Amino acid sequence: MFEDQKPSRRQTLQCLGLGSGTLFCLSGGILTPVSLASAATSKGITSKGFGTPLFLQISDTHIGFDKEANPDVGLTLQRTIAVANAMPVLPALTLHTGDITHLSKASEFDTAGQLLSGLRTGELHTVPGEHDVTDGPGAEYFKRFGQPSAGKGYYSFDHQGVHFVALINVMNFKGNGLGAFGDDQLSWLEMDLKPRSASTPIVVFAHMPMWTIYEPWGWGTADSERAMAALRRFGSVTVLNGHIHQIVQKVEGNITFHTARSTAFPQPAAGDGPAPGPLKVPSDQLAHMLGLTSVRIAGHPLAAHVTDSALASV
Repeated sequence: MFEDQKPSRRQTLQCLGLGSGTLFCLSGGILTPVSLASAATSKGITSKGFGTPLFLQISDTHIGFDKEANPDVGLTLQRTIAVANAMPVLPALTLHTGDITHLSKASEFDTAGQLLSGLRTGELHTVPGEHDVTDGPGAEYFKRFGQPSAGKGYYSFDHQGVHFVALINVMNFKGNGLGAFGDDQLSWLEMDLKPRSASTPIVVFAHMPMWTIYEPWGWGTADSERAMAALRRFGSVTVLNGHIHQIVQKVEGNITFHTARSTAFPQPAAGDGPAPGPLKVPSDQLAHMLGLTSVRIAGHPLAAHVTDSALASV
């Protein structure tokens, strides 16, 4: 908490960084999301029974954005990186779920790359957001981050017994701006998952939500059902997305869906106002409208236990 209880805009933006990442731990084959701020305490994660930190999720850094909702997105990303690096046990992976930049400019990718290189949380894996491919073919994004996927945008890898699948749903939009995977990518996903044992924990990450949160705003993926059909046989599936700049969760059988906060600016809740977009609030209210969320998922079937804390209490 700031000593004078009336944080300046810069202090508020610094505080925002504390709530803009999510740490995932693996315990007994079940992935558990934990607020990044909680992970940075001196007691550490393992002492709280969350298991070993597996990876960190950050999203929607929007490097290049400079409007009133947050005129210094570089600062809030730096604060997030500082909190991540201060964790007593560093995870081996960081997943960035898209909108690394705001307008997919080379200079924005240069800045983002410089900042993200400061992460000490192991390998960085990314998927593009729509703001990373505003030039159509996504030339700059694929130049910087396309090697793991051979320029396709989707790929998979294994780490500590977990199978990770990166998907792209921002190149072929459907009605109302819904995302889409396309037949080629979905066929690849089915073939990629086919040889995996049903007991293998699966993590899928893409930019746009893989279930329909709010269709009028395009908050969903039109052809995600085929992907879900391929995933349902697995005992533990975690689906991670960004795009909507707020935490929304859903559990469907053994599949847990989790959207991440942005490190740049908030967006309104689904249907609150005429359209999505950067949400400008008075600086003395921002810390109350954004917050930290600690989530523990355990049990069979899985159940989410959520604790929210406003940034004003940081």
